[in-house]
Amino acid sequence: MEGLLKIGMIGLDTSHVSAFAKLLNDPTQEYHVPGGRVTVAYPGGSPDFEMSWSRLPGFRKELEENYGVSIVDSPEEVAEQCDAVLLLSVDGRVHLQQLMAIAHYRKPVFVDKPFAVRSEDAREMAALSREYNFPMMSCSALRYSEALTVALQDKEQGTLIGADFYGPLEIQPTQPGFFWYGIHTVEMLFRTLGTGCQHVTTTTTQDHDLVVGVWADGRVGTIRGNRRGNKTFGGAVHREKNTHFVNTNAFAKPYYASLLERVMAMFSSGKTDIEIGETLQIIRFLEAANESRETGMTVKL
Repeated sequence: MEGLLKIGMIGLDTSHVSAFAKLLNDPTQEYHVPGGRVTVAYPGGSPDFEMSWSRLPGFRKELEENYGVSIVDSPEEVAEQCDAVLLLSVDGRVHLQQLMAIAHYRKPVFVDKPFAVRSEDAREMAALSREYNFPMMSCSALRYSEALTVALQDKEQGTLIGADFYGPLEIQPTQPGFFWYGIHTVEMLFRTLGTGCQHVTTTTTQDHDLVVGVWADGRVGTIRGNRRGNKTFGGAVHREKNTHFVNTNAFAKPYYASLLERVMAMFSSGKTDIEIGETLQIIRFLEAANESRETGMTVKL
């Protein structure tokens, strides 16, 4: 353990628990991410969210039996015993409460997606980071898919003029509308076009949703959500001279490994390449897309 960051987990009700623990704690993994080890965890769990409580026992058992992780009774105990926190609770509704419990420890925190399911909560979480002066980042792993990284490096084709992304869009009542799966494609869109979206319009049917966002400089970005079997992610990055297709299945490196590399860099340096203002605008984009989905009207951010 000498020289390794002690990493704590809060919320053991998501498959990300298993994925992150394997990449951090098992150096034999092909895409092992060095620099830290998961040592302590608080289970959490939401009793009104079946995908939370039903999966929690299995991931808890895996951490204890496979990686010797100490299980504690509160988020505060996690923060006391670690150098950095992975706040992984699958239920975005509880992130503010859990962050409030550990903010005064001033440990760097990664908040798994969705950062929050209301803009009001997201702003309070950002305020906690400023008040207690601890680094914090949040995003979907799809943001750092190798296919998208390669597409954004292809600058020989000129300036970015727009982008379109697609992915599954299952609806989970406890995580309203786009917050459950739409977060993935929206993260890809914002990594590509950056901040500055002014308004969104959502078209919805039983099987599909299409969100069109218009940026302040006139660029247009879209996300297409599918509920009809196809669970693949991808997209198109449009430049002045050409369009680059983003095939997220074309690379062997898992999204989680690319994400964890960025998270570990933030844990070590205290610096993140995602400004909190961008995360807040992503949450507002999702919120506005939901509002448009319900009303059929264009919604300003």
